[in-house]
Amino acid sequence: MLTSDAVPLDQSALLVIDAQESFTVTPRWARRANVAFEANVAALVDAYRSAGLPVFYFLHTDGDAEFAIGSPHLRLMDFLSPRPDEPVLLKDTRNCFTSTTLQARLLALGVRRLAITGIQTEQCCETTARLAADLGYAVDFVIDATNTFPIVNAETPGEELGVDAVVERTVYALRGRFARIVSTAVLVEELSALITEGAEVAA
Repeated sequence: MLTSDAVPLDQSALLVIDAQESFTVTPRWARRANVAFEANVAALVDAYRSAGLPVFYFLHTDGDAEFAIGSPHLRLMDFLSPRPDEPVLLKDTRNCFTSTTLQARLLALGVRRLAITGIQTEQCCETTARLAADLGYAVDFVIDATNTFPIVNAETPGEELGVDAVVERTVYALRGRFARIVSTAVLVEELSALITEGAEVAA
């Protein structure tokens, strides 16, 4: 695994995965794991922009009505306003690579490190982190800038895995194998230090 400490932060890009209205109109939104999700993602977007680093957004589409092509809910959440140079990519896979042009775009920009945020923690976020690590990227998995929901056991009615357990399992599976687990506050602080270092060099 290529670790974050082996790749400079100025070679990083932020991935905002499936932060879309499709989720907010379903009953499970009331049971989401992370009520600070929007604030944390917004803080990271601001920090990456301030550092002059790339930001990518993704929208997931599938056969569910809220996620279908043509649905009015297939759009980014209102707190996100991509700039003209911040791509919004449509995907129909659990990871952000195999159904988009992400890999080519990252190569063109010289990106070797990715910060993962979005929905759902254990699905599209975790799957993207795993594939990114296998493709040779260093990965910062910003755990408190992801969100998820209880997982219902399809084979046992009434049984489900709670959100705390879902998040815990993702952290255990990724840490030291596919990603560095990091908080929004720590990554924002690191980006601030990067900006300060750049200003001092320029001076």
